[in-house]
Amino acid sequence: MKGTSKRAEEKGYAAPYDPFFSGPVRKRSCTDLICCILFLAVIAGYMVMGVLAWLFGDPRHVLFPRNSTGMFCGVGMNRDQPRMIYVDILKCATTTKVMAAALGGVQCPTTQVCVPKCPSHFWMLSAAAYDPDANPKDFFHQQYCDHSLNLTTTTWTVQEILDAELCPSFLVPSKSALGRCLPSLHALKSAPSNFTLPGMASVNETVNSIRSAMGSLISGFNRKAIGVRIFEDFASSWYWILLGLTLALLVSVVFMLLLRYLAIVLVWILMVGLLVVGGYGIWHCYTEYYHFSTSKLKFGDLSFNTNISVYLQVKETWLAFLIILCVWESILILVLSCLRRRLSVAVALMEESSRVVGYLMSTLLYPLFTFVLLVVCVAYWGMTSLYLVTSGAPLYRVVSLSDPSVDKCSLINGSETCKPQTFNSSAYPYCPSVRCIFFKYDDTGLFQQNLVYLQVFNVFAFLWCVNFVIALGQCTLAGTFASYYWAFSKPAEISPFALSQCFIRTLQYHVGSLAFGALLLTCFQLVRLVLEYLNRKTRGSQNACGRFLLNCLRCCFWCLEYFLKILNRNAYIMIAIYGESFCVSAKNAYSLLMRHIGRVVLLDRVTDMLIFFGKLLVVALVGVLAFFFFSGQIRLPGDTFQAEMLNYYWVPILTVMAGAYLIAQGFFSVYSMCIDTLFLCFLEDLERNDGTMQKPYYMSRNLMRILRKPKPFVTALPE
Repeated sequence: MKGTSKRAEEKGYAAPYDPFFSGPVRKRSCTDLICCILFLAVIAGYMVMGVLAWLFGDPRHVLFPRNSTGMFCGVGMNRDQPRMIYVDILKCATTTKVMAAALGGVQCPTTQVCVPKCPSHFWMLSAAAYDPDANPKDFFHQQYCDHSLNLTTTTWTVQEILDAELCPSFLVPSKSALGRCLPSLHALKSAPSNFTLPGMASVNETVNSIRSAMGSLISGFNRKAIGVRIFEDFASSWYWILLGLTLALLVSVVFMLLLRYLAIVLVWILMVGLLVVGGYGIWHCYTEYYHFSTSKLKFGDLSFNTNISVYLQVKETWLAFLIILCVWESILILVLSCLRRRLSVAVALMEESSRVVGYLMSTLLYPLFTFVLLVVCVAYWGMTSLYLVTSGAPLYRVVSLSDPSVDKCSLINGSETCKPQTFNSSAYPYCPSVRCIFFKYDDTGLFQQNLVYLQVFNVFAFLWCVNFVIALGQCTLAGTFASYYWAFSKPAEISPFALSQCFIRTLQYHVGSLAFGALLLTCFQLVRLVLEYLNRKTRGSQNACGRFLLNCLRCCFWCLEYFLKILNRNAYIMIAIYGESFCVSAKNAYSLLMRHIGRVVLLDRVTDMLIFFGKLLVVALVGVLAFFFFSGQIRLPGDTFQAEMLNYYWVPILTVMAGAYLIAQGFFSVYSMCIDTLFLCFLEDLERNDGTMQKPYYMSRNLMRILRKPKPFVTALPE
């Protein structure tokens, strides 16, 4: 008796029979009020912070480039000139120490001009232009010169214009990046043979100098050339990426409809398809390995190379792929052979879930509502972060654009502040290249001094809101599916507005409980973000022991977060059914699952595996089409898109596949929530009732047949 009592205490007690219980409890009270008040207070504070950030910030500083006078390109007077060019981009790589100290090493000390569009061809000032009698308007392009200079009426010589950096001496084909014209790395590869700037020996030296300048210029968002190439790929393929994501949406919808009527066929096709794809992959890797078996090139002989095709010419690469695929195929065959009986039961359970979703078709539209709420959260977080970053007024300093060691410009030490709108370069007659250049944003105000804490609060509130939105969707769907299960006469007793009723009931009574579960998950996610930040900051200075401990902590918190997500999911199901607080619901759900741990491991996890394979199927279909399209093997009529435009064709492919997985996740989450809800309700039904006339089961006959309960029983009317 003591052993039985102890075991019951550990696993909880079975739910007693209640003749008046018929599904989700209707008479409820508000749960976890303290957490509800705290969550509403955080939301109010988040809104106040957003208003203050909106009052103090100006995102135009980031969204629009400025010219040398401080005017925004593409706004106001420069509405028809949305792009900005650097008159002498080479200055970005040859910044003197005085300039670097004055500008904090974050700006390019050269004249910046707003232009209608970026240059599209190579151009260089001819040697005849340096003749003192040469007319500047015969050599320069007015649209790329400073607006204060009128080439028709100017009395300046070409050399004086170059010294003052009012016009560029060369142009290269450029692409717009955040409104700034950056030289195209793809175009630089085909620079003409006569494109050699003064003081440089060859075209290669000129091109390398421009690339070096770009490396310094783009340090704000990426210091490596590979980042610029990826940025170019997104700029040239974003439209087709959106089409790929739309295709993923359509494939997910079609898959959901087919799953409604052909669940068994689709799942077995999926299983066989995975085996066939794995077998083909093994055969292909073996043939490639055999093809390169005579090659003397080894993986260790290669240095870092951005061209992935180089690594595919090494036999060790194909050997590694071959081993990975063999292990994957063996694991898949082992799982299918060991769980073939449970697999058929799980497939039948998915078919039953499809039937439930068929009666409640509105649940398939709910992920779109969740997606909209998540987009709102992400947009608010992004805009708030942007306004916070630009909350200080821009500060400018007087800087000489020429080398101060060669003239009297050395008198300008870069400490004098200025305003571009009122700056007059004639006040410095001894230094014609003097400019008023942006330095940084003012951080001396009370609001600006606490930007770090405000950004942390911004991330915290954002994660809490996102987790709450996900929890709201899970609890609403759980209540909807539970109302189906606990309807004795299916589908006659199912309300046509079950989804909206559960949504309103959840918002009315259980905001605090959902916020409590979301808060727990947010705390673990914040800790993981801190660990990731520490890992990035200390990557080069850690010893082996420190890195091992940090990786262990990252792994532990990832496992804890995953466990907490499962716990929260089951707790929300119990909240939707019984209307109790989060802690009580989590405890009851955990106890219920532990009392039936055999079914949980062998059945519920198998269905999760099938749903995961379904997501992979959607991603694989879209990914294969994206691969053939972006690699140039499929071409559309008219050559509207050319694969040769891309530096790395895998950039849009991976983007489409990642987006397809998120879209499939949203749709498959409905089935996953339906299966988990039916499973928990089934376990509750087994404990409450015994199938007799006095205590009949609420489960359908099909569900009872699926989960194999021998013995005579009385159950709900067949649907």
